[in-house]
Parts: sequence; structure tokens; C-alpha cells
Amino acid sequence: MPSVTEHYENHLAPVYVWMVGGIDAAITRGQAEVDMVCPRPLEPQPAVDLGAGFGMHTIPLANIGYSVLAIDTSGTLLGTLASLIGNRSIKPVRDDLLSFKQHLDAPPALIVCLGDTLTHLPDRPSVLRLFDDVAASLANDGTFIVTFRDYSSALSGLMRFVPVRSDSDRILTCFLEYDDEAVTVHDILHERDGKEWRQHVSAYRKLRLSAEWMVDALEARRFQVKKEQGVAGMTRLISKRLSD
Repeated sequence: MPSVTEHYENHLAPVYVWMVGGIDAAITRGQAEVDMVCPRPLEPQPAVDLGAGFGMHTIPLANIGYSVLAIDTSGTLLGTLASLIGNRSIKPVRDDLLSFKQHLDAPPALIVCLGDTLTHLPDRPSVLRLFDDVAASLANDGTFIVTFRDYSSALSGLMRFVPVRSDSDRILTCFLEYDDEAVTVHDILHERDGKEWRQHVSAYRKLRLSAEWMVDALEARRFQVKKEQGVAGMTRLISKRLSD
């Protein structure tokens, strides 16, 4: 099975902008989410966008006054972000999420991990390691915001087939297979090539993380956690690190 990085770079990244409805629409949605949940800095502050992709949240964060470290494993998506930066204070970095500390110039006031990025980590110890590094890196009174899909309750039968997007030339559908620790996501892409349809299939694993486990893990690291409903059926956790 491909790694998450291989799956995105070779299978999803070439159609990712199409998958989310286009750059303008995606950034508009990202701006609405950022405006709703992210603290607005009174003066420029450093922030980190974990799993930045093409900048759906990176650009909105820069728009409200953050200097953003945008980290992602996809060169394709970061290339798209680079073309959109303009004069915004954004530093794209191609690296693993777990290496974000190596690229910090100052303690960030805000770290976000939005979309369903967190479930891409390989195992629960990796999630805990990320939480440790976030807690150690944040500036005083810093904020950590994470969203994720709660896969702890398995879908069954035909519910495991999930339509993602389609138009006259592309159809993207997911099929889900569950084990105790993860769900294997099979992304089935049909694309029209002239008069012919061609099928491309790839799969990768996502962690099954419950909201309760996530909250307990963050609170154990002295975060004060607020749980709420996120966009597109996701769970959102807004966490503030308590003073020692």
C-alpha cells in the first residue's frame, strides 16, 4: 500500500484543487473558518499550518496578520501555494508534520492542523509526539486548533462507499475498510480521456481517533480544550496551554 505521502503526491495532488471545488471557493471557505475560530493578532505573529496543502487556511491566516510556516509533504500542492503567496508573509516548507519544530524561527502564537490531516499520522504515538512538540513550541497563551474526522464508529455495508465529487470528466469515490486502529481509504478516480474512461485507484490508511481520546491526550499535556462541531462533519478542538 502506498504511504500517505505517495498517495497524495501521485494520486490526489493532481486533482486536489478540483476535488475541493477550485482555489477561490476553497480559500473563501478557509477564510470563513479562520475568521470564526482563530485569534486575530493585534500585531504580526508567527503561526504554523500543519498540512497546509495549497493554502486553504495558510492564505487566510496571512490575510489576518500572521506570518505562516506552511508545512506539507506534497511538492505539487506547495507549488500551487507558492504561486498564490503574492506579498503575504508565508514560508512554504516541504517536510513531515512531525518535523515542524526544525523550521521554527520563533515560538508560534498559533498552530493549526485543519482538514483531516491529523489522521494521516502513522500511529497514536506519533499523534502524542506531535502534541508534545506543539505544547513545547507554542508561545505563552498560544492556541492549538485541530480538526479531524472521528472514525471510531465504523460504517458498514453500502455506507462505506462515499461519493466525493463528480463532473462530466471526473468521478471520485472513496471506499472505506476498517481495522482496529485505522481505516483504509480507497480513492477510486475515473477520468475521461477523449471518449474513453480510465480508472485510477490508490489507497492509504487513516487513524481511528475518537474525540474523547484526543481531549484526554491534550488535557494530559496541560491544554484547556474546547470541543465543538467543525465544518463538513469534522470535530474541532480549540486548545490553550495552561501555565505551569
